[in-house]
Amino acid sequence: MEHIVTVQDAVTAFASWLEPTGAELDAIELEMPVITAEVELLDAQIATLDRPVSELDVRRVRRADRRVLAARRVLANKPAGEAA
Repeated sequence: MEHIVTVQDAVTAFASWLEPTGAELDAIELEMPVITAEVELLDAQIATLDRPVSELDVRRVRRADRRVLAARRVLANKPAGEAA
């Protein structure tokens, strides 16, 4: 005889109460420039993995790194609770 095991976690994984709250979505939106800059930096770094690094690649990574730092600076200097 086989026992039927419920998959409660899989069924409730998509329950509405597990959705992000409005505050969480606002926090993500506030951090989106940093996230985008970090993705661009990662793209630039990945592009240099499988080939010799050229001067153009170095500049691209450096520019992307500066964008990440600038986005983090802007985020850090925003007053607490500021949404935009």
